[in-house]
Amino acid sequence: MKKVGVVGIGHTKFGNLSDYELVDIMAYASLNAMEDAGIAGGIDQVVVGNMGAGILNHQTGIESALVSTLNLEPASAELVSNGPASGSSAFKVGYMAIASGMADVVLVTAGEQMRRVTGWEATDFVATLSHPQAEYPYGLTLAAFGGIFLRAYMERYGLTERQLSMIAVKDHENAAKNPFAHVQLPVTLEAIADTRDAPVINPYVAEPLRMYHICPVSDGAASVVLCSLDAAQRFKKKPVPVAGIGSATDTHCLHSRKDPLDLKAVRLSAERAYKMAGVGPGDISFAELHDAFIILELCLAEEVGFFKKGEAIKAVEAGETRPEGRLPINPSGGLKAKGHPVGASGLSQIHELVKQLRGEAEEGRQVKNPKYGMAVNFGGFGNNVVTTILAQPR
Repeated sequence: MKKVGVVGIGHTKFGNLSDYELVDIMAYASLNAMEDAGIAGGIDQVVVGNMGAGILNHQTGIESALVSTLNLEPASAELVSNGPASGSSAFKVGYMAIASGMADVVLVTAGEQMRRVTGWEATDFVATLSHPQAEYPYGLTLAAFGGIFLRAYMERYGLTERQLSMIAVKDHENAAKNPFAHVQLPVTLEAIADTRDAPVINPYVAEPLRMYHICPVSDGAASVVLCSLDAAQRFKKKPVPVAGIGSATDTHCLHSRKDPLDLKAVRLSAERAYKMAGVGPGDISFAELHDAFIILELCLAEEVGFFKKGEAIKAVEAGETRPEGRLPINPSGGLKAKGHPVGASGLSQIHELVKQLRGEAEEGRQVKNPKYGMAVNFGGFGNNVVTTILAQPR
């Protein structure tokens, strides 16, 4: 099996990009990645990650449209759709194409344009991830699941809303230094949790989840160029090796799980990625964790083995998860503040891993001498998860 590395990265700003077409947004990120790699063509395969172009943009066949826009014919093209885990799943397919020997150079691009519809329509679109008979008809949006999950965690481990808001403060501070972030506005704990006006500034969305505990609705795209390490000399930058990838599923319906706080697919996907990479939780220098609802930052950190169950918040309070801390988590700002164009978020996480491992992140959020970075991309409500580990360039 061939070894694989990332030799180019590209990214759009996340936010409201409704003045542009989805394929053009993806083409922008793709061209950035190709320029970063130092190539203008020679792509064997294009893999596109997207969740909802057919629903949100009334457009299918975006994979072949992207190839044509980039003048990359006759490169093969596939669309990978795996809900909010589409981006990392597309990366996995691109990795497998090279590792198997079917391709030497693969462009992986993931994008989503959610601001073409109203906020209510975007919420309904994401809610189509739920079971069409057992969940959706009862108003169980993903935010509702987040609120239920958070309440259960609070009752079991004693987490408070104020403690949860501390994660938001950290994420917003990181995103303020990230030029790609949707929300580049720092916030204070006093404003969103401690003052008499805090409930007005930070109202409930799905109690006990508040506005500053949830990601924004975003447009955007990210892209990477993958190559066989045998072909690395063709590119202008050292490849960032793909050390491990793991994925796993759990029951589609949350009520089918023995313990709703047990994120089995997260744990198993991480175990598989660790095994492939030959490392463990203690070897990870930093992580990008899928925090569409910031309670997930805590729970994913616990499930992948960084902390014991119920104890991740202690690391947040001690400053250990800040960029200068012992184990930085979401130095990009996370989905919470960087943004969450659902199909693109997983690949955006991988973009951040590459940037950090190259030492190219902005001042104030660059992790010191990282060896391994981990990304956990959370599909549905933990029913389809992909974990990726990248290593420092050699």
